[in-house]
Amino acid sequence: MKAKQFITTMCSALAISLLSGTGAFASSGVTNKVFVSGPLILLFLGFCALVVVIQCIPAIIMLYGMIKGAASSKEKDVVKAKG
Repeated sequence: MKAKQFITTMCSALAISLLSGTGAFASSGVTNKVFVSGPLILLFLGFCALVVVIQCIPAIIMLYGMIKGAASSKEKDVVKAKG
């Protein structure tokens, strides 16, 4: 009876140590790699940046129009007040 319990305990301890030790093998061991992406990743990120810049152009044009419209309405009010 004691032999069966001893074998069960040893098998459990061995299984636990093997299962908990596999996390150490997930690391490659090289910690000084900074940037390891291929050219397709850089192309994708460049495309995303281009989309953001293209979307800013209409916003800048609309902002310019709003400022121009606000400034021209004040000029018309000044002309009406003098005339």
